[in-house]
Amino acid sequence: MDYSVGQVAGFAGVTVRTLHHYDGIGLLSPSGRSHAGHRRYDAADLDRLQRIMFYRELGFPLDQVAALLDDPDADPREHLRRQHALLSARIAELRKMAEAVEHAMEAKKMGIDLTPEERFEVFGGHDPERYEDEVRERWGGTDAYRESRRRTAGYTKADWQRIQAEAADWAARYQEAMAAGEPPTGARAMDLAEEHRLHITGSYYACDHAMHRCLGEMYVSDERFTAYYDTMRPGFAAHLAAAIAANADRHG
Repeated sequence: MDYSVGQVAGFAGVTVRTLHHYDGIGLLSPSGRSHAGHRRYDAADLDRLQRIMFYRELGFPLDQVAALLDDPDADPREHLRRQHALLSARIAELRKMAEAVEHAMEAKKMGIDLTPEERFEVFGGHDPERYEDEVRERWGGTDAYRESRRRTAGYTKADWQRIQAEAADWAARYQEAMAAGEPPTGARAMDLAEEHRLHITGSYYACDHAMHRCLGEMYVSDERFTAYYDTMRPGFAAHLAAAIAANADRHG
C-alpha cells in the first residue's frame, strides 16, 4: 500500500513543501510514482520519515540526519550521546538563567491595563512587565521607548490577543522554514525577518532596518533573548539574527 504526498504530510504533521524539500536534497525520496508522475510513499518511506523526524526533534541538522541514515560508518549511539549531553547542558543553563532572572527582575508598570486574570489569559506564564526596570534604564530616553509606552497603554485585551496570535503564527512559520533547511540568507528567511520588523513597527514603535539589525544582534548577545527563541527551536536566535542582518543588507 502506498500514499500520496498529501497523505504523508497529514500523517507526519509536516508540510507538503517540507517533503518536496527532503526529496530535492535526497533525504527522503519516495519509492514510487503514480501514472501521472505524482510521488507515492510506501511503508519503508514512512519508516525513514519517522527516523528523520526523530533526529530533527533532537536538533540534528539535515546533513547530519542524512549521514546517520545513509553512512554505514556513522555511529548513531555516539551522535545521540553527544546530543544528549548538549541538551542536558542547555536545560541546566536555562534553569539557572530562569532563577537568576526571577531574582534580578521585579515586575513594574508598563502601561498594560489588564486585570491579573486577563494578563494570564493573554500572556500565559510570561509577564510582560518583568523587565520594565531594565528596559526603562537602557532605552527610557529614546523615542522608540516613549512611542511604545504611548501605544501599548491604549491596547485592550483583544489588541494583545491579536498581537500574541500574530507573533505565534510568525514563529511557527519561521520554525517550519528552519525545519525545511532554509538558510538565513534565503529569500524565505529574509521575508520572514522583514515580517518580524513590520510586526514590531505595527505593534510597538517605528523599527527601521538599522534598529532591527541591532535587535538581531541583541538576540544572540543577551542570553535571555537567546533562551527565549532557542526554547522554540535550537539555533532559532542565531538563525533569526543572521536573517535580520541579511534582510537589512538586502534593503540597504
